[in-house]
Amino acid sequence: MSHDGRSSPERAAIDRLIAAGRLDEALAALRVAPDAAATWPLQADLLKQLGRLDEALALRFAQVKARPTSSVSEHNLAALLGDMHRHVEAEAAVRRAFAKGGDAPETWLVLARSLAGQEKGDDAEQAYRQAVSRRPTHVEALRELAQLIWMRTADATRALAPVREALDRAPGDSGVRCLLGLLMDYTGSTPREVWSALVEGETRRDPALDLAAASAALSFDRDLALDHALAAAAAAPGHPFVALKLAEIRLARGELDQAAVLLAGTDEPAEDQNWLSLKATFERLSGASDGPALNDYEAFVQGQVIDTPEGWSDLITYLDDLAAALRRLHTFQTHPVGQSLRHGTQTHVDLRASEDPAIRAFFSAIDGPIGRYLERLGNGDDPLRRRNTGAYRIVGCWSVQLVPGGYHAPHVHPEGWLSSACYIDLPTAVEAGGREGWIGFGAPPFVCATPTPPEHYEKPEPGKLVLFPSYMWHGTVPFSGEETRLTIAFDVVPA
Repeated sequence: MSHDGRSSPERAAIDRLIAAGRLDEALAALRVAPDAAATWPLQADLLKQLGRLDEALALRFAQVKARPTSSVSEHNLAALLGDMHRHVEAEAAVRRAFAKGGDAPETWLVLARSLAGQEKGDDAEQAYRQAVSRRPTHVEALRELAQLIWMRTADATRALAPVREALDRAPGDSGVRCLLGLLMDYTGSTPREVWSALVEGETRRDPALDLAAASAALSFDRDLALDHALAAAAAAPGHPFVALKLAEIRLARGELDQAAVLLAGTDEPAEDQNWLSLKATFERLSGASDGPALNDYEAFVQGQVIDTPEGWSDLITYLDDLAAALRRLHTFQTHPVGQSLRHGTQTHVDLRASEDPAIRAFFSAIDGPIGRYLERLGNGDDPLRRRNTGAYRIVGCWSVQLVPGGYHAPHVHPEGWLSSACYIDLPTAVEAGGREGWIGFGAPPFVCATPTPPEHYEKPEPGKLVLFPSYMWHGTVPFSGEETRLTIAFDVVPA
């Protein structure tokens, strides 16, 4: 019998359903199991993956009630509450877990996130340090600690200090070394400096480390980048992520035949946005497509003005109130780690959790434009249209405020299906005639042997919402002057 009271064949069948992505079927099988309550933890995990967070939360509460002395049940409840942006409740559940004997670094990490979500920066930093003290090479805790310090201070030396200390303790830990390279990249180091840090010392060859080194080297030595990618492929043959990185480097080198083989052999699902982004770049460079064009900007990139929400007499008044509400949330000094923006700030808390009336009204203001986009999109055989159900769900929403010289590097949104840029307040530079502050589509983040500048631009306008496929490379042109550029972005998936 398995740990949850079911026979191993039953569990194996459910595991196969989960591995195949048939989560609804796996969940249904768990619910009719003889001892379904024993499978509540797994059921809650599946419900979370399906986006059914309220149902998952009900199971987490039931677990706490059924096991009133369990610190693990309180931890799991706190983690889900944090995922739902209910940070005050998450903090309370964590503290109950501590009272019941919990002291794992993962529990301190949940506490740190709940405190950060409440804008309690000093307390969050201390909680992150508690997590790291219990596991000095805890990469997630180190990353979030370093990022919090960086965004609050814009001091690269101070932000990198905890990671360097961890690496001094464990110089052979490839996860910590990869983290150091990532942080250096986003805090001002050159690609060559990042590469040097990644390959320093006697660290064992690790596919993740070679992939990070390949990414760093790609901007200054394509041969070196290929060497690292081939080493990763030899160490992890057939791994989809390794194949995609190798395909990216082949595209950058202009080796389109090799790239085509890699992209055809990764067996990635059509909803994988990273795979689709490279397929789109291959189509652009080769001029060939094995199906509907992925780079159909006229069909897929649409700009509309958002609706004026109830409670406001006109759109300009609403945008003024929305801008004021958003600026109150931009409390950091600089950009986060691992995101596209440079020279600016991003809100730390998902805007869907906001109680501010202007921010809450934003979701009614965009409902009509999203619905009109889906109606115009229709159905078809391309990867975007064939997932169109006519209904949608927002999976993340945040605001970015760029300062002069700020921009978004070319990127895609791996968790989305549709992505967006909604312009709230703009610098006058967008009207200067040089596309300053405009959003451009189609340019990949790596430099190709054949020049690949943006193929399509959209001009920002106050209240304009631009919707586009999440797989489409997009970035912004830096802008000059003394004003800031305030936007909201979100991702959409079919419902």
